[in-house]
Amino acid sequence: MSTAFGAKTANVLFAVEFDGRHKARGVRATALHPGVIHTELSRYMSPEVMQRLIADINASQPAGAAPVSWKSIPQGAATSVWAACVADAESIGARYCEDCHVAEIVTVPGLRWGVRPYALDPQRAQALWRKSEEWVGERFA
Repeated sequence: MSTAFGAKTANVLFAVEFDGRHKARGVRATALHPGVIHTELSRYMSPEVMQRLIADINASQPAGAAPVSWKSIPQGAATSVWAACVADAESIGARYCEDCHVAEIVTVPGLRWGVRPYALDPQRAQALWRKSEEWVGERFA
């Protein structure tokens, strides 16, 4: 899980397991992607480099996929605000959200949107949770 894709998958799996462990107590978890946001993290990148980055991402998309573009900070915050304040907890618990909705489960390789079925797998989520406990030397009820 050393790539950004692996990190996103780990976040989804963690939310799936956390939600399963705590929903009976009224605590829900979801994972989300705010989008490609133009923030201070890219302050040292020239406009040309940023344009090339987006062009490279779009070039790697399958035919017919919607192009990726930069979001403003408020646009990027929208899914977090939606999930926290608007969405029904039952509909987003143990799910992956993007663009203010629950993401579609996709199997097409290379897509930069949606969620892969394995990222929502409860058995994988439980295995990642156990491995995480092992790595940090703690057990969480």
